[in-house]
Amino acid sequence: MPGPANFRFYGSLNDFLPRSKKHSQISYDFKNTPAVKDAIEAIGIPHPEIDVVLANDVPVDFTYPLQPNDLIKVYPATPECKCPSSYSLQANLPVTNNFVLDVHLGKLAKALRMLGFNTLYQNDYTDKTIATIAEQENRIVLTRDVGLLKHKAIKHGYWLRSQHLEEQLAEVISYFKLKKKSQPFTRCLECNNNISVVAKEAVLDKLPPKTKQYFNEFYQCPTCSRVYWKGSHYDRMLQFVKRIEGSQER
Repeated sequence: MPGPANFRFYGSLNDFLPRSKKHSQISYDFKNTPAVKDAIEAIGIPHPEIDVVLANDVPVDFTYPLQPNDLIKVYPATPECKCPSSYSLQANLPVTNNFVLDVHLGKLAKALRMLGFNTLYQNDYTDKTIATIAEQENRIVLTRDVGLLKHKAIKHGYWLRSQHLEEQLAEVISYFKLKKKSQPFTRCLECNNNISVVAKEAVLDKLPPKTKQYFNEFYQCPTCSRVYWKGSHYDRMLQFVKRIEGSQER
């Protein structure tokens, strides 16, 4: 047994640890020379939430072979780390604001689409399907399943701490700095495609009687043909967006 090595996790990475190990040095026993990524994930931290790894205060990447008595410091992609930008493991990843969500996050998928973000979701996606889509289309994986984020094909990802929709959306906007990038009410809530203005006459057969009478501005999805207008549902969504944006200012 060549180990152990010692690990210290900072900031939001402690969310993944049991209470007895939060904000403390963790001794990790190992055989041979595992990659530091494998050791970190064995402890419970998914690699997409990691930005900087220091081995004995020297920056390393995930392939670094763990050595006996190493002190490994691991920082999240949040302001806790004051390290130089050259230390960042995420800085070299392609920039994306496109998402793919796991099967438990249907409401969040619609909320992100409502804000104009390209968001893939189907309630029959398998973990393998999500990982493949994320890799091939350079998408951020959002999930409540820590195990999914440990899939080696996933580069961008985030584990949602809350189970409540508005809190989840606020988490995503804050973590990925999306507030100034939203384009509300430009995507279909059902199938994610961009919607466009359509003449009232072209969609009359799809409108309820009172909608025909009181509204004249309409939008339609070119894929599923769903029609949108600024009725009471629009007002509710607008208030929802304002609450989320307000929570980011506090």
